[in-house]
Formats: sequence, C-alpha cells, structure tokens
Amino acid sequence: MNTARALSANLASLLRREHSALGAFLVALADFDRRRAWMTLGHASLFAYLHRELRLSKAAAQYRKVAAELIEEVPAVGEALGEGRLCLTSIVEAARVVTAQNWETVLPRFFGLSRREAMEVVAELQPHPAPPTRTIVSPMRTAPSKVAAGPASALPTLPLEVGAAGPAEENCTPGSSGELTMREGRRPAAPAAAPRPAEVVPLTADLRRFHLTVSDRFLRKLQAAKDALSHARPGATEEELLEAGLDLLLEKAAKRKGLVAKPRKTPRPAKSDHIPAHVKRAVMERDGGRCQFRLPSGEICGSTHQLEFDHIEPVALGGASTVDNVRIACRRHNIISARRVFGDDWMDRYAPGKASLPAETG
Repeated sequence: MNTARALSANLASLLRREHSALGAFLVALADFDRRRAWMTLGHASLFAYLHRELRLSKAAAQYRKVAAELIEEVPAVGEALGEGRLCLTSIVEAARVVTAQNWETVLPRFFGLSRREAMEVVAELQPHPAPPTRTIVSPMRTAPSKVAAGPASALPTLPLEVGAAGPAEENCTPGSSGELTMREGRRPAAPAAAPRPAEVVPLTADLRRFHLTVSDRFLRKLQAAKDALSHARPGATEEELLEAGLDLLLEKAAKRKGLVAKPRKTPRPAKSDHIPAHVKRAVMERDGGRCQFRLPSGEICGSTHQLEFDHIEPVALGGASTVDNVRIACRRHNIISARRVFGDDWMDRYAPGKASLPAETG
C-alpha cells in the first residue's frame, strides 16, 4: 500500500526529471537558435518555429524563446532551470536585467521567485524613470440590462471632475500630478465568475501601480471620507485616505488579538482556554505574526493568512496558556494539528471533512 511519504518521494523524483528535461530542452533550443536552424526550416523566427511547428501556445513559445536567448548569452541560466532554482515564468523579467557582465550577482536574486516577485526585483534594479502618480477612475462596459435604461443625462456623476480621463486600459499612464477624474455609470450586474485579484505592477523599489475594480458605492464612500477629512487632512490623496482606513482596521484586529498598548487593569474572568493579552502580545512578537507550523522539510509554514493562537499542548490535555505553550498558526495548520492529536473521528464532530479547511490563497 502506497503511503503519503512514498507518493511524495515519487512526485519529487518526477519533478526533478521535469526540471532536468526543461533545462536540457532550453539548452538545445539555444543551440538551435544560435545555428538559425529555424530559418533553414522556413520559419521567420524562433518564436514562429515554436508556435507553428512545435505547436506551443504563444505564451509558452515566448517564455521559451526568451529563455533560449538568455541562455545563449548566459549559459548558467540553463543550469539553474535544470536544477529547478529558476522558474520559467520569471525568465521574461530576469532577461530584462541579467547580462553576461552581471549574471553572477544578479541571476541568483531570481532563484525561487514567481514572476510577480521577479518583477519586484526588476523594479528595484531598473526603476521606472517617471513613476505615474495620476489617479483615474473609468466606467466599465457591461452587458445590456433587461431593464430599459434611462437617458444618458440621468446617469449620476461624482463631483470630482478634473482633467480628462484616459482609456480604461491606461488608467495609470503618466500625466499631470494629482489629476483625478471620477465618473460612474450604471452599476454593473454581479459577475458570474469569481472576481480577479487586483493587478499590482512594480515601478520602483518602493512604488507599485495598483489596478482595482470597484463599485460606485465604494467611490461614494471614498468621496465622503475625503469630505469628512477635508479640514483635518486637506489635500489628502486617495492612497493616504485608504492607508488611514487600513490602519484603523489593523488597529482593531490587533485589539482583538490582545496586542493593545495598555491592557485592561481589571481582566475579565478567564475561561479554561483563555489566553491572557500579555501572552498574546509576547507570542505575536516572538513568532513575527507568521504561522509556526513545522513542515516536513523542516521549514515553518510562515503564512500570514487567517492566523490563530494555537496551544501546542492542548488545553483538553492539560496544556496551559503560557508563552512557551502557545504559538501562532494559520487556521489550516491549527486544524491539522488538532486532527493529529485528537484524530479524525473526534474532530469530524466539530469540523467535518474538507469543510474544516479554509481554501488556500495564492
């Protein structure tokens, strides 16, 4: 009977072979490109050969084309790909800054990174020459409504109308600093699919371009906040207002976790599983606000999502709410820890099956 460990070992072996095969393919592709063999076969470019003859998608062909060209200049890239230290999807970003002169110091910075993380490294090494500071909010086209629409003049418009709004796909193009155009149309119908995450594009080591689709309700609240703080914080930007709101949310969350600067002088009567505020503060500081569950590799989980205080020795087995016996754990690993101690049969009474595990986030 195959155990989870045996299955994992097989997957690890297959993954090493996948990395090795990818590295070997790209090294051979670099030599193929160096010889311009694709031209002999009648193709206009290496990309055309990959897409038309090998039947790769355009995105897959582009990744491999860029990787092969970079390997021609920096052979160490092929070795890194073959060993799994370099991700194929981050090649496009690495190729922007890795050269034959700097690869020894720059290339290792991309090891183990996703493309988004690679973009941040590129933004640090090659900052945007003129980071845009303009904020534009544009209406989105929606499917025709079954309800008869009124005249265009009936559409409400927010009072902020400064400058001209650019196309929706160019929301953050460089422009006059501080220009703000907010216009709203009919509220779009709820999307059938799950909303896509906000798009974040690194510009420099410290600045990010942030694309977010919001409702007209959100824009009204943003305008109301701007008006409410017009005396206390005149001229506050959208970023400053949103950051102030986030600070309040984080402060509220910290109070719930007991991370208050001045704990109550008269604490409430403690339950058997109650964790004192001073213990929560000490544990949060010690664990750095990250899940401490130990993975089979020896590393800690490190997640910052859905964190909970977990008793290492459960209270039901006599464990105390002390700094040494409490750790930070994400909800998934808190449940897994409990299942290891109490067993699935007992835990299924309170957290049945997979429903007990929250969905993972990317």
